[in-house]
Amino acid sequence: MPELPEVETTRRGIAPHLLGQRVSQVLVRERRLRWPIPGDLDVRLSGQRIQAVERRAKYLLVQAEVGCLIAHLGMSGSLRLVDAATPAGLHEHVDIVLESGQALRYHDPRRFGAMLWSLAPLEHELLSRLGPEPLTDAFDGERLYQLSRGRRMAVKPFIMDNAVVVGVGNIYASEALFAAGIDPRREAGSISRARYRVLASEIKRILAYAIERGGTTLRDFVGGDGKPGYFQQELFVYGRSGEACHQCAGILREVRLGQRASVFCARCQR
Repeated sequence: MPELPEVETTRRGIAPHLLGQRVSQVLVRERRLRWPIPGDLDVRLSGQRIQAVERRAKYLLVQAEVGCLIAHLGMSGSLRLVDAATPAGLHEHVDIVLESGQALRYHDPRRFGAMLWSLAPLEHELLSRLGPEPLTDAFDGERLYQLSRGRRMAVKPFIMDNAVVVGVGNIYASEALFAAGIDPRREAGSISRARYRVLASEIKRILAYAIERGGTTLRDFVGGDGKPGYFQQELFVYGRSGEACHQCAGILREVRLGQRASVFCARCQR
């Protein structure tokens, strides 16, 4: 599933092509995504000029003059700029055609993404209860420490909770915990303030670096320019169960936490 760096990579890739452009037409070939695409999306968006392309957590917000398109890539979705005359392929469900002659094309084999419309996107039920963005000053080790007090859940699902902080998915939670030397099985409430400061710092560092590297290519993720991400080549633990730890040469182990596979090093993470 595309995580925050992948979504931010997509945003940066498509924004220069969308900003200031007027939408000529919205072609919907398949409405049955995770939530049905509104039947009047073409009427609402066509004729409007795009004023901003932003991100909140894993949601892309395409802000028009009146109203906002809320897009989510789901488990296998991608958004790419193509020539509007390019024939649509299999699983290419939506084209947002621009006056430039390009189209923002949505591809989603599993159809678990979303394209919704809102006049007040930050008040939409999907976004209104989200925690802070991890790369802002609103997120730090003190927040993790305070919210974790009395929590007996494992630290990994704790930092993946979108009410605590958004965008720390399975890949980057695994990598940040390894970098901070914290065992993902540890109870969230048992971790000290000092260690949470380190963990928050590593979350910020790793997410920023993953964005710089274009995200992580797992199966079929590509950015808005059609290029893959390269962070996968530098993963320390995620997806490497049974392999040698890059740091101590011990064998990496896998457990399930919160119904997600979690790989860690029992020597380096305590």
